[in-house]
Amino acid sequence: MAALKRIIRHFEEAIACVCIVVIAVCVFAQVVARYLFGTALHWSEEVASMAMVWAVYMGAAYCVRERFHIRILVGVKALPEAFGRWVIFLSDALWAFFCIFMIRVGSDYLTTMWKYKSYSPSLGIDQFWPQSILVIGYALMLLRLIELYIGWYREGRNGLPGMLNEDWEETLEDKEQTL
Repeated sequence: MAALKRIIRHFEEAIACVCIVVIAVCVFAQVVARYLFGTALHWSEEVASMAMVWAVYMGAAYCVRERFHIRILVGVKALPEAFGRWVIFLSDALWAFFCIFMIRVGSDYLTTMWKYKSYSPSLGIDQFWPQSILVIGYALMLLRLIELYIGWYREGRNGLPGMLNEDWEETLEDKEQTL
């Protein structure tokens, strides 16, 4: 059970890290092949670009889980706590609806790709598989956002969702000291 929790906890990190290593290896191999052997590795550019897209979406899901995504908390922290919560709730609700929209659009896109096969030029890979990251990535972002709110609710709904109550108190103290 502990191993499964660890896998679930570090899923996005592991995939993103593997993808970044694949990118580095492909680019390095391409440079070595080109400058030392005078030849090009046609497959390396495709593999690196596919890995980069997967790394970006996995990194985005990881950022949701860790609450590292871009937000303007300075403005939210300047508001009264109750109003700041509603601003966060509204922005997260809009984000969740966007994720649901993208899952729907991505599913339609993948259905079309499944029906009308398209293959990558160098590797001959069915494009359905690398493009599936659209649905996977947004589904993971939505799942991590829901997970964050469930955790916040279970922990007593203190502070902002995904933000420790102590962090909120520290920012309020900082604001009071500057006044």
